[in-house]
Formats: sequence, structure tokens, C-alpha cells
Amino acid sequence: MRPANRSKARKRAKTKARVSKKDPIFVDGKRPRPMFVDYKDVELLKKLTNRHGRIVGRRKSGCTAVSQHAVTQAIKRARFMALLAYVKD
Repeated sequence: MRPANRSKARKRAKTKARVSKKDPIFVDGKRPRPMFVDYKDVELLKKLTNRHGRIVGRRKSGCTAVSQHAVTQAIKRARFMALLAYVKD
């Protein structure tokens, strides 16, 4: 009887619907073409870094691969220009 209970529990776990996150880079639901994230927009870039100053991954931020690449480039530029810290205190 135990194996049947386990399979029911697994089926219940699989039926949960995933909620898709909105890409934080999209403007009015449309992707800017070519994909560009302004490195001077420090408030947006701070939202996409964690409390240690590291770049947040795609799963956590909800970005697509293309926008995540643009975010990474913008954060690196902002760090180089001293608009963002490399490491937070």
C-alpha cells in the first residue's frame, strides 16, 4: 500500500501550475530591439543584484537569456564606471 501512496503524492506535486515571471527588462510588454539595458539606470541594476553585489541568475530574476546577457553587460559597465560597487558592505 505504501508504493501507491507515494505515486499519488508525486502526481499531486507534478500538477502544480508554474507561474511565469515577467521579464523586468521588457518595456510595456515589448522587448527593445536590439536588446539594450542602460548602464546608467542604477535602480534597475540594483534590483538585479543580490545583497552581496552578485548578479542574480535567470531563474531568480525572470529574465530571458537575451535580456540576462544585456543585464550582465550593463552591470559590468556600471561597475567599471564606478556607478555600482563590485562588493557590497
